[in-house]
Amino acid sequence: MVMGVKRRCRTVSVLRQVLTCAICIIALVALLSVHVQDITKLPSDASYKLPTQKDMGYQKLRRERSWTQEYSPPHLSEDPPNAHKLNGANGSLDSEKLWKPPPNRDYVPCVAPSSSYASPPESRGYLLVDANGGLNQMRAGICDMVAVARIINATLVIPELDKRSLWQDSSNFSNVFDEDHFISSLANDVKIIRKLPMELTTATRGVKHFRSWSGIDYYQEEIASLWEEYQVIRAAKSDSRLANNNLPPDIQKLRCRACYEALQFAPRIEAMGKLLVDRMRSYGRYIALHLRFEKDMLAFSGCTHNLSLEEAEELKSIRENTTWWKVKDIDPVEQRAKGYCPLTPKEVGIFLGALGFPSSTPLYIASGEIYGGESRMDDLQSRYPLLMNKEKLASVEELQPFINHASQMAALDYIVSVESDIFIPTYSGNMARAVEGHRRFMGHRKTILPDSPCPSF
Repeated sequence: MVMGVKRRCRTVSVLRQVLTCAICIIALVALLSVHVQDITKLPSDASYKLPTQKDMGYQKLRRERSWTQEYSPPHLSEDPPNAHKLNGANGSLDSEKLWKPPPNRDYVPCVAPSSSYASPPESRGYLLVDANGGLNQMRAGICDMVAVARIINATLVIPELDKRSLWQDSSNFSNVFDEDHFISSLANDVKIIRKLPMELTTATRGVKHFRSWSGIDYYQEEIASLWEEYQVIRAAKSDSRLANNNLPPDIQKLRCRACYEALQFAPRIEAMGKLLVDRMRSYGRYIALHLRFEKDMLAFSGCTHNLSLEEAEELKSIRENTTWWKVKDIDPVEQRAKGYCPLTPKEVGIFLGALGFPSSTPLYIASGEIYGGESRMDDLQSRYPLLMNKEKLASVEELQPFINHASQMAALDYIVSVESDIFIPTYSGNMARAVEGHRRFMGHRKTILPDSPCPSF
C-alpha cells in the first residue's frame, strides 16, 4: 500500500518536471522566432553590432525631434491651427480664452489727489516747452512738463509741438489735442495759458536742456533758482526729463491725470477715430497691430533683415544724415540677434497663427507706410485677408483733413489701438508703451507682447 503511494508521487513529480521543461522550450522557441524574423528583414550583407554612444545619441535626438514636431508651431506653409483649439502643455486653449482680458488683480486707476494736495501756489514765472519727437514721445513729454510746472511753481504756456523731426508735421497743439479741455481739466493743478503775455514776448529767457530722468530735488533747486534771473524759462526738450521713481505720490498722480484725462485729442480726431473703431467692429472682435516696420524705425535701429542691398544702403544713409541720432555704425545681424529689431510682417503672421488666431480674424494695422510697400505685406495678407488700416476703412475725402499731418494720422491709430479687443506691438517703442499703459488704465484691456519670454495674456 505504502509502496504504491510512493510510486504515484514519483510519477507526478516527473510529469511536473516534463511539463515545466516543455513550457520553457515553447517560450524560448517563440522568442527566437521573433528575433530571427526581425533579423531576416535586414539586408543579406548586414551584420549586427551593438549600438555605439553616437548611435544612442542619434536615437535620442530622433525621439526629441518627434516630440518637437508634434508640439511645435505650424510650419510656414501650413495653415493656422483651428480657431477653437490650440494644443499645448496645458491642454487646449479655446478661442474665448484667446480674447479674454487678463484679471485686474485689484489694481485700479489711481489719479485722485490726496487730502493734503492744495491748489497751485502763486506762479513765479512762465514755462515754455518745446515738445520733441513723434506723437507719443511728445505726449509723454508734455505730461512730464505739467508735473515740472507744478514743482517749480510755473505758469505753463501751451507747448509747441515738434515741426523739425523726420515727419515734418506743421500741426500745432490745438490741431492734435483738445486745448480747452487740457486747460480746464488741470485748473486745480497748474495754471495754463495759451500764449505768453505780450509784455514778455521780448523778455530774456532762461533756455535750458533739463537733465534727463531728474528727480524733484533737481527741479526745486537748480531749475527753480532760475527765477532769480528770468521771468521766462524755456525747456528746449520735453522727453524723458522727469524721473519715474522716488517722486511724491501726488506728482505721479498728476502725471497720470495729465496723460489719461487731460490730454485728449482734438474733437475732429476723436470723432474720426471712433468712426474707424465702429467700422472695425463691424467685422467682429479685432486685433490692433502696431506694425513698426517703417522706414524711420528701420533706419534708426539699423535692422535690415530680409531687405535688399539697395534698401539697406538707403536706411544707412538716412541714419548717417540724421544729426540727432547718435549711433551710426550698427551691425544688423547682431542687432537682430539681440532682439532689437521689429518683427517683419511675415513673422507677425506666423506668430498669430501659432497663438491660434484663425485666418478670419480682423487685423488693424496701426502704422505709417510699411517699408517696401504692399508687396512686403503679401504674406501676412494671405494668412489674414481681413487686413485693415485707415486708408481702407475711410474714404479719401474723410481722411483729407489729416493727410500730410503725421501726428494727427498717428492719433487716429492710437484711438483704434486703445479701443481694440487685443493690442499687439511688434516693437517696444513710445507708442507701444503709451497704448499699453492707457489700456491698463482703462480696465486692463488685453495686450500681447511678442518680445516677452512668455507672451502676457
